[in-house]
Amino acid sequence: MKKNEKICPIEHSVQLLGGKWKLPIIHALVRNDIVRFKELERMIVGITPKMLSMQLKSLETDGLVERKVYATVPPTVEYKLSKVGKSIKPMMNELEKWGLYHQGLKK
Repeated sequence: MKKNEKICPIEHSVQLLGGKWKLPIIHALVRNDIVRFKELERMIVGITPKMLSMQLKSLETDGLVERKVYATVPPTVEYKLSKVGKSIKPMMNELEKWGLYHQGLKK
């Protein structure tokens, strides 16, 4: 695909958010604003540190997540949603409602 070629907006969204781990990571950041790497690792059941790191780098590259490193020993790294990433919050809230409804937990 050429750089300036437009694709379907749904396809574009799926490219940015698709996969097993990106939505759970974004959900954790929506709920907690600023989160350290180890906290994210504990929040997202089943994710490995390597996979979490890869997915965070991808989300950062796509402009959805911001990363801040503090010069401490060991280094402290915090993650938060970027301005563009925060625009996902209403969608995440609706996905959560839909998931609860679909599970029969909310009528």
